Amino acid sequence: MLEARIGEYPVCIGLDVHKRYSYAAIVDDLGEIIEEVRIENTKQSLEQFAMKYKGAKAVIEATGNYRFIYDVLENYMEVKLAHPYKTRIIAEARIKNDSLDAKMLAHLLRANLIAESYVPPKEVRELRDLTRLRKALIEDRNRLKNRVHAILAKNGIIDYPNPFTKKGREFLENLDLSEIDRELLEINLSIIDKINEKIKRIDGIIQEKAKEDNDAILLTTIPGISYYSALLIKAEIGDANRFPNKFKLVSYAGLCPSIKQSGNKEIKGHITKQGSRMLRWILIQCANVAIRHDEYLRSFYLRIKRRRGHNIAIVATARKMLVCIYYMLKRKEVYNPR
Repeated sequence: MLEARIGEYPVCIGLDVHKRYSYAAIVDDLGEIIEEVRIENTKQSLEQFAMKYKGAKAVIEATGNYRFIYDVLENYMEVKLAHPYKTRIIAEARIKNDSLDAKMLAHLLRANLIAESYVPPKEVRELRDLTRLRKALIEDRNRLKNRVHAILAKNGIIDYPNPFTKKGREFLENLDLSEIDRELLEINLSIIDKINEKIKRIDGIIQEKAKEDNDAILLTTIPGISYYSALLIKAEIGDANRFPNKFKLVSYAGLCPSIKQSGNKEIKGHITKQGSRMLRWILIQCANVAIRHDEYLRSFYLRIKRRRGHNIAIVATARKMLVCIYYMLKRKEVYNPR
């Protein structure tokens, strides 16, 4: 009886994804629950479930482990990725459990009300993993460097050369420290050295990848954008043609101003910061460099800085750079603001 109903009606599946398992709710076109089932997040269990409902429509939320589940299911059914921030009916529900969340996703899919999230192709996902790992390693190294500075400050050492240069290391070796502080210092420095090796290795891979990517080569013509920045921007944007206009891309980066409207009155506030955090971060980093090397962006930055201050001016400059990037990628042109 169940198989007959599955074949007779288009089936919609909502999956509430967790680390070790997913909870699925299957509904027909009338919104009636056909089945609820808990699935282990293994390839065998997911394939077995997907084969049973082959040809159905399914939706999962963009969680940290969505990739594996998405890749397995898309071989058997039409899968959509729900945007976690826009699917607020689930996030803001007062009563939450696996069954209710899965049912709600299924009903939203049946009504064609899913706010979809972009699913980048495999090569773009790999570039994202690569560039994001480099940023994570830099942050880890900075934390370790702060520990070194803290050890020195604890021992009353204030004036000293950069402890991470050759001269600084010689200075550290001659310090009179307790046995524990000496051990802590050497451990932190050894980990920093190891991270430096890994960063150098990743930089080599990134540079080779960027040299083989035509879009990344175009982006490096913008003053302030390195191989790493270019590849990160390319990875976060993906295919520029998926954005119908520059405003959509600016919104995706979270660099558009928030708007509060009441009647005929419209108030623009701070940027939304809703979108790709990595893309927004790297653009602001690049803008801080670009204003020192590019006359066009520098004059734009200074004009706003005089009225609004540095922070607002640098965000506006990052937004201006992103608009340039949009047209460069769409038209396959090098940077030429004039």
